[in-house]
Amino acid sequence: MFKSVNKVVRHIIYWDLLFNSAWGLLSPIFAVFLVEKITINAAKGVEVAGFAALIYWIFKSFLQIPIGVYLDKNHGEKDDFWFMTAGTILAGLVPFGFLFATLPEHIYLLQIVYAIAMSMLIPSSYAIFTRHIDKGKEAYEWSLDSTVLGFGVGITGALGGIIAGKFGFGTVFILTGLINLCSGFFLITIRHHMSSRNIEVSRFPPVKPIEKIEV
Repeated sequence: MFKSVNKVVRHIIYWDLLFNSAWGLLSPIFAVFLVEKITINAAKGVEVAGFAALIYWIFKSFLQIPIGVYLDKNHGEKDDFWFMTAGTILAGLVPFGFLFATLPEHIYLLQIVYAIAMSMLIPSSYAIFTRHIDKGKEAYEWSLDSTVLGFGVGITGALGGIIAGKFGFGTVFILTGLINLCSGFFLITIRHHMSSRNIEVSRFPPVKPIEKIEV
């Protein structure tokens, strides 16, 4: 399946799999965590979850386009690569923050950090993937990324609930953070494939490219 895919695209798919699978562990238990550890009752937990989602999407929406414009104005892929790497690392630190969260305000602050991270890595990862996608295999390689991601998130979603039930929320947060950070290994392996010049591209991603997993 992967033999016909070039190294950069292949390793971004591996990165995508690990990154989103990591957050797949956390997503199913996040609301339960808020109810049991952050708020005093279910009603308050739902309220905090709603405001946390609002804060994330507002900050991500405001930041993502300016970052994308900035990346487009700078020639070459070096800036895309470093934004993608920095965003991956920053996102990987967020789950560790949940270990120490005791108030709704802590959750809101972590959501802001997560929004900044995603605003950095989403435009940059799409840009690199699009530039290096194999000609004539655009639909196949985007669908391959989406399919692999779907399997990973589906499996870890089930595992997240089991792990939280047996070992507690802390174990899930630690695993999420560690796997997230480990995904950065695949970015290191393509560092020297990043061009310092513009790459002519006539190929574009689907109208609705793969969305990242949010909490």
